[in-house]
Amino acid sequence: MTKQIKLTEIVPDHLYGKRLDQVLAEMFPDYSRSRIKEWILADWVNINGRLCNVPREKLLGGENIEINAELPDDERFEAEPIDLNIVYEDDHILVINKPAGLVVHPGAGNHDGTLLNALLHHCPGISEVPRAGIIHRLDKDTTGLMVVAKTIPAQTHLVEMMQAREITREYEAIAHGAMTAGGMVDEPIGRHPTKRTHMAVTSSGKPAVTHYRVMEKFRNHTRLRLRLETGRTHQIRVHMTYINYPLVGDPVYAGRPRPPRKADESLLVVLRAFKRQALHAAMLRLAHPITGELLEWHAPVPDDMVGLTQALREDTAIHGMDNQ
Repeated sequence: MTKQIKLTEIVPDHLYGKRLDQVLAEMFPDYSRSRIKEWILADWVNINGRLCNVPREKLLGGENIEINAELPDDERFEAEPIDLNIVYEDDHILVINKPAGLVVHPGAGNHDGTLLNALLHHCPGISEVPRAGIIHRLDKDTTGLMVVAKTIPAQTHLVEMMQAREITREYEAIAHGAMTAGGMVDEPIGRHPTKRTHMAVTSSGKPAVTHYRVMEKFRNHTRLRLRLETGRTHQIRVHMTYINYPLVGDPVYAGRPRPPRKADESLLVVLRAFKRQALHAAMLRLAHPITGELLEWHAPVPDDMVGLTQALREDTAIHGMDNQ
């Protein structure tokens, strides 16, 4: 299903000589340039009653613009009363602390019970926003902070901010291996050449940059703080695996468990029981897409990662750092 919208406006004289796509982007800032270009190419833009589908056509000013366009409507998905841990909410955005196990968007094998279904119930008007305002995702079993747009202007601006790398996201993670120092991974990520549900570092992938620093060292594990410059699918998980420090519990990229030598049974039990990637979106910082106010949120590390950290500390206290 789609939602029909109609926009009419007179081209201001100061836009004389500019291209149609540039003029419309300036006249209708609530919509992204890519969306406006799609409208032009889809024959949805009229100039003085004349259909125009050439984005490069120059305008003189004073023309009457009429746009009859369609926007995706997410009402085809069911609204469901699913509890949300809402950290912040106003008329334009909301920030949630996502639990492990919650899928963000319906897809193959997950047609309901998702964050999108929960958002449609919590804020019915969000059905008018593409993808119900979801501008970035966390994997099903990654916990932590996500920002969601409640209106089209907020969604447009947040997407532009994300593309311009103006939204700061920091994560905590626990990785296999004793890392000596922090650093940066700058390697492109794309689909795995043979395992189509996996991602991988590949020369044909999209640019991806992950910064990481050591927060705490254990005998054969490291607690990390990571910051993303880009937001590729599985980015942290793939990059940490690429440098041979996969995340504890990662069912896709970590391989078999790697306990330290002579680990006590108590630690082995905790490691065996940790069935998800040890990854948590701990901090989110951005300028409000409408007011411009700088905002920052923090989400405490979930109990399962706290328990894992404590077990690793106790193991290190017993055996010291030298018995790798």
